[in-house]
Amino acid sequence: MSTKKLLIATVAIVLLYSCQNHKETDNAAIVKGFEISETMLKSTSFATVKKENVTEELNFFGKISADQNNYIDIFPLVGGNVISVNVSLGDYVHKGQVLATIRSTEVAGIQKDLSDAKTDVLLAEKNYRVAEDMYNGKLSTDKDMLEAKGQLTKAKEQLRRSEAVSQIYNVRTGNIYSVVSPIDGYIVQKNINKDMQLRSDRSDNIFDVANTKDVWAILNVNETDIDKISMGMPAIVSTLSYPDKKFQGSIDKIFKIIDPQTNSMQARVVLDNKDGLLIPDSKATIKVLHRSNTEALAVPSDAVIFDQNKYFVLIYKSQNDIKIREILPIKQNEGTTYMATGLQEGEKVVVNNKLLIYRALNN
Repeated sequence: MSTKKLLIATVAIVLLYSCQNHKETDNAAIVKGFEISETMLKSTSFATVKKENVTEELNFFGKISADQNNYIDIFPLVGGNVISVNVSLGDYVHKGQVLATIRSTEVAGIQKDLSDAKTDVLLAEKNYRVAEDMYNGKLSTDKDMLEAKGQLTKAKEQLRRSEAVSQIYNVRTGNIYSVVSPIDGYIVQKNINKDMQLRSDRSDNIFDVANTKDVWAILNVNETDIDKISMGMPAIVSTLSYPDKKFQGSIDKIFKIIDPQTNSMQARVVLDNKDGLLIPDSKATIKVLHRSNTEALAVPSDAVIFDQNKYFVLIYKSQNDIKIREILPIKQNEGTTYMATGLQEGEKVVVNNKLLIYRALNN
């Protein structure tokens, strides 16, 4: 073979080899899988598949109630004419705040008793000093001394009683009785108006004050569900006023009495209400979490994708190794999904950004 023909053959082989390498490179680029970017990775959250006891949600209806341990009925201790009412229904009041004032002859009588008691003490002290001086000067007997001392003791006891009554009735200057709030809270009932005449033997309360820092969610439990409820069970409460907010607590009391009209028993959940979002007497939906003895693999419900009547999760191994996996749920509640097949304990699933990644993988 001539040198020219050999050179042409060599060039042809090199070109053929080069074309094959380019083709393999192109094929590799085509089969390369989806890869999550560093930016998306920072905003993506994951969860580990764990084996847990299956928790069932039991749904009940009920209402929000004020904490009865911090619910005070206020009664007038005296009768008289209502001079002023300083608060309205729904107002927030502080302990010791004056809610209303009443002009009362009873208060005037209490003030007179206190004044008389103070005068009697001053007189008894003076008589005791005189008796003591006469006794030291041999001008009186032991009996006179003991009698003066007894009168002083009696006067002081009467003064203490009068001061106690005055304090109970919150007596100030004049014949004015002030109705004050015994606790911080909201005025939830008001049965008094200016210029009303209140009888001293009135049996109805004039104000109700409720401290709603903590409130109760009272749920009605049907007879068929009584055996599923127990103390300490966690509960999630929602209301019509704030349907997107969830308030968490636990059952702390079960009332072992069945209402014959509703054939239901009541249970109580104590809730923190420092933000004041839970309003007494408002309707509530209470989900009680009942934990069974059955174990199953579990993932957060936020990690589950429902598409074309099937359930999927995204299995994450690395940035360029994310796969779609179909699962078969056996129980699903608001926070957790339990499944019989489809996953292995310890696998990692995508929670946040799952839909973006799912669509990218399907495309």
